[in-house]
Amino acid sequence: MTDTPTPARKSRTRAVHAGTRRSQYGEVSEAIFLTQGFVYDTAEAAEARFVEIGPDEYIYARYGNPTVAMFEDRIAALEGAEAAFATASGMAAVNGALVSMLRAGDHVVSARALFGSCLYILEEILGRYGVEVTFVDGTDLTQWRDAIRPDTRAVFFESISNPTLEVIDIAAVSRLAHAVGALVIVDNVFATPVFQDTLGLGADVVIYSATKHIDGQGRCLGGVILGSKTFIRKTVEPYMKHTGGAMSPFNAWVMLKSLETVELRCRAQAASAQAIAEALEGRAGLSRVIYPGLPSHPQHALARAQMEKGGTVIALEIEGGQAAAFRFLNALEIIIISNNLGDAKSIITHPATTTHQRLSDAQKQMLGITPGLVRLSVGLEDPDDLIADLSAALQAARQA
Repeated sequence: MTDTPTPARKSRTRAVHAGTRRSQYGEVSEAIFLTQGFVYDTAEAAEARFVEIGPDEYIYARYGNPTVAMFEDRIAALEGAEAAFATASGMAAVNGALVSMLRAGDHVVSARALFGSCLYILEEILGRYGVEVTFVDGTDLTQWRDAIRPDTRAVFFESISNPTLEVIDIAAVSRLAHAVGALVIVDNVFATPVFQDTLGLGADVVIYSATKHIDGQGRCLGGVILGSKTFIRKTVEPYMKHTGGAMSPFNAWVMLKSLETVELRCRAQAASAQAIAEALEGRAGLSRVIYPGLPSHPQHALARAQMEKGGTVIALEIEGGQAAAFRFLNALEIIIISNNLGDAKSIITHPATTTHQRLSDAQKQMLGITPGLVRLSVGLEDPDDLIADLSAALQAARQA
């Protein structure tokens, strides 16, 4: 039994009901089909399924699973995509989306400001296999225009960069890419499926680390690639099912249930992030507060045009460099030090020594990842408590 709401229904309704498959028992909460294999009635039935898989038929969990399919259908309905492929992690999604479509001699243009592991795939993995990658300042449309060539196969960027929160003009970059027939692949983790219609702005492929806001409670790794049915089924799926990057049924069930509350969580987190950014801007001990929802953000007007809210992440630059930043982190009592984001718990990290530590000092300087920069992922705690915690830590950071 399948209960799939029509696309006309609102996003919160789709996040609760889309993709649901009920067994003969009529369960309310979606079932976990915790199996890696499936039984065939006859040898002939097994042969037929390996020749062509019918609707709601499965062979092996690396190829597909009913629980994973429910998550894929639900996130696709939420994103407005034709299809989705769930992966073992966010980085498996980035790798799968890029490597599945590229080959030696292809050309990719990418924003320079990326998560460290994304840079590794573009610089090391793709380069190793003969793919040429040109990096640009993602906020500079002239650089995109100059870098995109008639033989460019894809462009790649984070809609909001990690960790400096640069906002990319998705519609403008998409027009430039599509003029030469290139695919637009967007990592939309920071903007979330709640606040931005990335496909509607012109992207062809959207990637999420489901580990972040989709799970939202620090439990499981996961990722997802969303796009046209042709791209997902003909390009991504064959690569992923043969290289083993599929999501496990248990993790898919966690993500499926988490989607029921993703909009409620993200809206609460974004409201708190806005309040915190406004409260901290101009405070002694801070040289910068970076948040797309602040008028002081360089791309604030663009963020307002393509996003509903400013997101759940704030970057703070602590005066006094790494030593002061470490004093600030160590003085926090509610906010925890970790390298995840999008969690119910507020999390903070020092990118220069953690998520982006592999970059050279010159790269860090170019990207604005200074010794004093910290990345704050705002959780579901009371914003007044978080502001008090941050204020006290700022005081401690100034006491050398």
